[in-house]
Amino acid sequence: MSFILVLHEYGFMKLLFVLLCVLSQGEGSDEFNYVTCGSVVKLLNTRHNVRLHSHDVKYGSGSGQQSVTGVEAADDANSYWRIRGKPNNACQRGAPIKCGQTIRLTHMSTGRNLHSHHFVSPLSGNQEVSAFGESGEGDDLDVWAVQCSGTYWERDDGVRFKHSGTDVFLSITGEQYGHPIRGQKEVHGMQGPNSNSQWKTMEGVFIKPSTEPLRHDEL
Repeated sequence: MSFILVLHEYGFMKLLFVLLCVLSQGEGSDEFNYVTCGSVVKLLNTRHNVRLHSHDVKYGSGSGQQSVTGVEAADDANSYWRIRGKPNNACQRGAPIKCGQTIRLTHMSTGRNLHSHHFVSPLSGNQEVSAFGESGEGDDLDVWAVQCSGTYWERDDGVRFKHSGTDVFLSITGEQYGHPIRGQKEVHGMQGPNSNSQWKTMEGVFIKPSTEPLRHDEL
């Protein structure tokens, strides 16, 4: 991701985030292969080839909270999510995310967290996934466990996100919305893991792993 694109999509205040961190594009270096705390990423559903997305459009049913969808466009700025520790347990900026670790995904544009709860999703009748909270603070239903095959979440690996509160997996099965978000696909929670719940990181700002002693310093 180019410096100019970061400036265009994030604006000045979010650019400060970039300037305060060491960016890692680092091809061929093992220390740059991991997804780390504080990184800002787009997440691609590999089965349906859409990126996890949100926007200030609320569901017309269920919880009425901010909707979460999948979009095909690779250049949509509303598809950036920041990786954070769970409430009251911040992760160190730049620390690699371990397989099995619990995290929050905070939507960069609106400051709301990826969330799920026992509401029915509007199209498929699965479990609703929404964006919830204000300025990055919501509740315990914002927490997801990263499921991957190794020790750490690697940037090129397919992973799953299991909701800690209800045990569903973040999934897409292809149902499409009409107006006002025509063509965007429903994101929901499903009880079992399958090809619809596979994700990988795409565009983003990846924070270099820290060599400093561990401290609670979540960005």
